[in-house]
Amino acid sequence: MKINHFISVFGGAAALALAGAAYADDIVPKAAGTIVLDVRASDVGPVTDSAITTSTGGATGLKAKASDSVMPTLGVTYFFTPNWAVEAIAGTTQHTIKAVGGTTNVEVKDTWVLPPVVALQYHFAPAARFSPYVGAGVNYMLFYSGKDKNGFKLKIDDGFGAALQGGFDYAMGGPWSLNADLKKIFFHTKASDAKNGLRTNVNLDPWVASLGVGYRF
Repeated sequence: MKINHFISVFGGAAALALAGAAYADDIVPKAAGTIVLDVRASDVGPVTDSAITTSTGGATGLKAKASDSVMPTLGVTYFFTPNWAVEAIAGTTQHTIKAVGGTTNVEVKDTWVLPPVVALQYHFAPAARFSPYVGAGVNYMLFYSGKDKNGFKLKIDDGFGAALQGGFDYAMGGPWSLNADLKKIFFHTKASDAKNGLRTNVNLDPWVASLGVGYRF
């Protein structure tokens, strides 16, 4: 994920928050029992730079790369207290995996990923219009509906990872709010191609930058 993606997401969030300030007459504070539904657009950018080797560990000179993906996501947050909450995030993204190196730049597989995240959050100013938060949790990467390309037959292992989170809500009036959210997911997996005798240990570690609208129940 390129840095301009971060700038556009959070710069847009700040601009919308300032624009909405003139129209927000009242806010609904976060409180114990509050449920927030966030509908977001999320840019998922895997950070891949993993060497592809033969099945016996020999060097190939190639590295695995995965493309970014922008998709809608949903987040549901439940507040145990005004400050402490748990959020479950769901969405699915499609990525193209390539083998890259030297003059080689070949598509290996298109795959869909279901990466749900559950995070424990701390909200610093639950009754304020501008309400920042941080969080940490776990995720599970499930790869499905893959399509192999160019003679490859790639298998990617599912598994658990860890997630860190930071963001803010900006109350726009009544139960509505603007949400900007940034997650860093740490996920290590293995990919293998038995047909061609290739394998790689992959650190996907995606950044997930999101901007959306929330509704408090």
